Amino acid sequence: MSELWTELSKQLADRWLSLLVLPGLLFLGVAAAAHTLGNQHPFDAELLVRTITAEAKNPVVTGTSGQILLLVAVLLAAAAAGVVAQAIGVFVERVVLASGWTAWPVPAAWLVRRWVCLRRLRWDHADRLYDGELQRALLPDPADRPDPAVRQAAAGRRARIAPERPERPTWTGDRIQAAVLRLDRDHHVDLAVVWPALERVLPDGLCGDIANARAAMARAVTLAGWAVLYAFLTWWWWPGALIAVVLASAARLRMRAGADQYARLLETAGRLYVPTLASTLGIDHTGPLDRELGTAVTEQLRTESPRPGPADEPARRWWMWWYRGVS
Repeated sequence: MSELWTELSKQLADRWLSLLVLPGLLFLGVAAAAHTLGNQHPFDAELLVRTITAEAKNPVVTGTSGQILLLVAVLLAAAAAGVVAQAIGVFVERVVLASGWTAWPVPAAWLVRRWVCLRRLRWDHADRLYDGELQRALLPDPADRPDPAVRQAAAGRRARIAPERPERPTWTGDRIQAAVLRLDRDHHVDLAVVWPALERVLPDGLCGDIANARAAMARAVTLAGWAVLYAFLTWWWWPGALIAVVLASAARLRMRAGADQYARLLETAGRLYVPTLASTLGIDHTGPLDRELGTAVTEQLRTESPRPGPADEPARRWWMWWYRGVS
C-alpha cells in the first residue's frame, strides 16, 4: 500500500511540476524581464544582466532563510499563474465550443447569431459548388467530366468552413457537433443520452484514446490561457504581444486538431459499440447498427421530463404569459 501511495504521489508531483510550475516559472521570468526592460529598451540584454546582478547581491537574497523564502514564493507564484491560465482556458473552451450560445446574454447572442448566419451562407455556397462538380463527374461522357482535383478542392473549401452545415460560431464547435449530428441523422442515436452508458462498454484502448484526445484539447485551451496572460505584459513590454500571438496561433491549431480527433473517436465509438450496448440493455437485434436499433437504445436510456403538478399550474401560466410579453 505504501508503494502505491509513493507512486501516486510521484505522478501527482510530476503533473503539478509540468503543468503548473514550469510554465509558471517561464511566465514569471518573462514578466520580470518585461518589468525591468519596459517599452523603452525592450531588447537591452545588458540592462537586464545588470539588474539581475544587482538584485543577486541583495543581503536578503544572499542569506539562507531569504533564499528559502524566495524559492517558496516563486514556486507558489508560478503555481498560481498556472491555475489562472487553466481557469482562463476553461472560459476560452466554453467560448470556442459555444455549445449553449443561444442562452448567452442578448448582445453576445445577437452577434453570434449574425456570424452563424454568415457562416451558413458561405457553407451553402461552397456546398452548391461541390454538388455541381459532383453532378458533372456523373456525366456519361468521360470527356465532359471535370478533373477530380477540382471536386476535391470544392470539398476542401466546404470542409474548411465547417464539416456540416454550421450551427455554432467556430469550426471547432461545429466539428464536435458534427459527430452528434451524423449519429442522429444516420442511426437516430442521441449521443448526449447514450454516451454515459456507452462509455461503460467501450474497450480500454478506445477509452484511452478518447481520454487522450480530450486531454489534448484541455492542454490546447490552457495554452490559450497562457496567451491571454502574456498579452497582459504588453502594457509594460510590447514584445509580449508577439509571444501572445504565437501562443494563441499554436493553441488554435492544437485545439482544432484535438477536436477533430476527439469527434472522430466519439463517432467511431457510437457506430461500432451501440449494438454492444443494446445487447447489454437486453434489446434483441441482429446485424449492424441501424435506425431502428438506434431509436430503441436512445428511447430506453432517455429519461422523461418532470411534469408540473397541480400546484405549479398558476405559476407556470404566469411565467408563460410574462415570457410571451417580453419575447
